[in-house]
Amino acid sequence: MTSQVSSPIAAATADESPAVVDVLGEQRSPAKETKRLDRVIIRFAGDSGDGMQLTGDRFTSETASFGNDLSTLPNFPAEIRAPAGTLPGVSSFQLHFADHDILTPGDAPDVLVAMNPAALKANLGDLPRGAEIIVDTDEFTKRALAKVGWAANPLDDDTLAAYAVHRVPLTSLTLEALKESGLARKDAERAKNMFALGLLSWMYHRPTENTEAFLLKKFAKKPDIARANITAFRAGWNFGETTEDFAVSYEVAPASAAFPKGTYRNISGNLALAYGLVAASQRSELPLFLGSYPITPASDILHELSRHKNFGVRTFQAEDEIAAIGAALGAAFGGSLAVTTTSGPGVALKSETIGLAVSLELPLLVVDIQRGGPSTGLPTKTEQADLLQAMYGRNGEAPVPVVAPATAADCFNAALEAARIALTYRTPVFLLSDGYLANGSEPWLIPSVDELPDLRVEFATEPNHTTADGSRVFWPYIRDEETLARPWAVPGTAGLEHRIGGIEKQNGSGNISYDPANHELMVHTRQAKIDGIKVPDVEVDDPSGNARTLVIGWGSTYGPITAAVRRIRTAGLSVAQAHLRHLNPFPANLGTLLAGYDKVVVPEMNLGQLAHLLRAKYLVDARSLTQVTGLPFKAEQLAQAIIAKAEENADV
Repeated sequence: MTSQVSSPIAAATADESPAVVDVLGEQRSPAKETKRLDRVIIRFAGDSGDGMQLTGDRFTSETASFGNDLSTLPNFPAEIRAPAGTLPGVSSFQLHFADHDILTPGDAPDVLVAMNPAALKANLGDLPRGAEIIVDTDEFTKRALAKVGWAANPLDDDTLAAYAVHRVPLTSLTLEALKESGLARKDAERAKNMFALGLLSWMYHRPTENTEAFLLKKFAKKPDIARANITAFRAGWNFGETTEDFAVSYEVAPASAAFPKGTYRNISGNLALAYGLVAASQRSELPLFLGSYPITPASDILHELSRHKNFGVRTFQAEDEIAAIGAALGAAFGGSLAVTTTSGPGVALKSETIGLAVSLELPLLVVDIQRGGPSTGLPTKTEQADLLQAMYGRNGEAPVPVVAPATAADCFNAALEAARIALTYRTPVFLLSDGYLANGSEPWLIPSVDELPDLRVEFATEPNHTTADGSRVFWPYIRDEETLARPWAVPGTAGLEHRIGGIEKQNGSGNISYDPANHELMVHTRQAKIDGIKVPDVEVDDPSGNARTLVIGWGSTYGPITAAVRRIRTAGLSVAQAHLRHLNPFPANLGTLLAGYDKVVVPEMNLGQLAHLLRAKYLVDARSLTQVTGLPFKAEQLAQAIIAKAEENADV
């Protein structure tokens, strides 16, 4: 929701369509009926080559600039170009926007824009009765219908009788609008997503200037393509205003009361995480080094950080996952704020070097953007199934702190917190995000730099130990009494030469040691350092003060859980909620909190990994609610499941 960019479109193309420019430029109110809504859920769906992610992203950007609260859910196949016209090849983008505070992308779309039969069939089961469907009738050919198993055209029978269907020949209308463009038919057809975007922009009174400016910039080297997309976009807007099929447009007012005063922008989880890493670098006054190998859904962090050399960021795209973390650990040894980004399969490959970082006791951020597994699994679908891997996926006793953001915007704060722990306690730290947060977006209040934590560290500058003969030497494993962190000595500092490596170290001197007592001491000391990390107490939301059931989650389940809890309370039932950012170590008050409730319910997008940890550590009867569909929980389904769990042998 940053200020809008002034668009030069009107002047640049006024000679092409002055009437449309006049309409868009003035943003005058349509003559048709306008209805006021408090929220809307829209889903754009089509082939993976139809530009649905771009369409959804542009509609989201304009919605953010308008001031609505919003949440998004991109959903697309893993293939670069999935089979056209097939159910597995459908790509969709769901946007929930409102005039009040919202938490999820929504359970079911109010509006489905279906670019072909596959998109319609793949999403039809999610639609509630009365939902609006906008279909591209040009794509409903016999061949296209046969690809998805429809013997008859659903537009001609009772298949869609429960919905309000708008039959729009998007393809032919786009071609008609671009008949003077000089583009080949295939190139002109590609602009139909912009026609659809223009239609929906009219339908929901979305701003248009930023989208036109975006198209000019995106296709700056192909001005004919830029003009074609802008023309199609305007044609869609104008079609909505003039056609009789759309008799009503809708307004969703800005969510003014939902946001504290400040400057906002729409941000995705990966972008927020990248910005958080840059901020951590600036606040620690350390150069940021990223060693990474491209992997979905973490690659966007590498792409973004590579743009910020002006902040002293150095990015290294390695030949594989092992080389990436090896370079990052080397950068940590050299005095940088070191980061490696990956997803679950990459964590498996990095595990040996993470263990080395535990042994060396150097700060290193391991960012895991979780996805569906095992193995290659579901590269573009979300899951929370790497928690136990982050906790225990190394040989030997190799404890590592684990931090998890709750929302897309919270990825910024989680990056700062992970950096704080790594730098303060000299340890590798896991940051567990996931595909839902990484690709989803929401408004973000841009913080003042003065509000960010001071992360500056002191490097060792002189010898710290006196030997028996009175000489001064540097011992790399003399520890801070409060944090148990060892000193961080930059290589090349005179007099601070020291040994590193994966073989067990002697306490203090860092020399190789096979002594049994020393190994036991070092194992316990490394564990004590992690156990002693200071993290805030977990807060509980229990308005009634007498709830008997606690719902506790971690990571991206925050939005669905909170939305579900709100529904339960609206129904007149009492339930408490808590959410964990720190998963290792757990907050100090967690055991007492859990013991204060008769029942503990743990929703997770795995088969119960946090529930397993809570049961093991606190001996509580934590009851799992699990989902591994590759999609986030739906609030209503989760609410009903929580009520069912709470009512097992007792009332809520």
